[in-house]
Amino acid sequence: MGGVSTVGDRVDRADRVPKQDRSRATRQRLLEAAVACLAEHGWAGSTVSVVAERAGVSRGAAQHHFPTREDLFTAAVEYVAEERSTALRDLFPEGAAGDRRAVVAALVDLYTGPLFRAALHLWVAASNEEQLRPRVTELEARVGRETHRIAVDLLGADESAPGVRETVQGLLDMARGLGLANLLTDDTARRDRVVTQWAALLEETLG
Repeated sequence: MGGVSTVGDRVDRADRVPKQDRSRATRQRLLEAAVACLAEHGWAGSTVSVVAERAGVSRGAAQHHFPTREDLFTAAVEYVAEERSTALRDLFPEGAAGDRRAVVAALVDLYTGPLFRAALHLWVAASNEEQLRPRVTELEARVGRETHRIAVDLLGADESAPGVRETVQGLLDMARGLGLANLLTDDTARRDRVVTQWAALLEETLG
């Protein structure tokens, strides 16, 4: 009678989905807490225990999801980077080639929020941590490629034309620079002027 399920089997299956949901929710809380800790306290002040406490879970539960500190923080920055990429695409569901200033402003926003602060702390740590460096390097390259693809799509850029790829990359390099400037002071006024100028340059270059 192998094909007949018992009451116990049915109860077990009914129990499994909520447990999976709880597990996913715990993982997400840990990732969000890790990014917040990294942005606020840097690498040295962001231990697994600190993150677990902020997320409201036990250290053991945190280590169940992320066995090492490096696992936790690389996954956290990757998670938020993917969330920001999705949010950026969602800002312009019909495309945005007609409003390039809005696209430039949205791209700059990627580099002025908690994700950039967290990523910067992680990059500094990776420069001194042999175990962390290759994972962060791979992550940064992947996030960079995705951001470039988003920028090309939203700007309606034709990268087969001479200089267009370099122009888009220059835009992203500029956005990263504005993000660095914003770490120490509120650079909003100057940033707005630079965004307007870059939008004008893109209109001229991309046509």
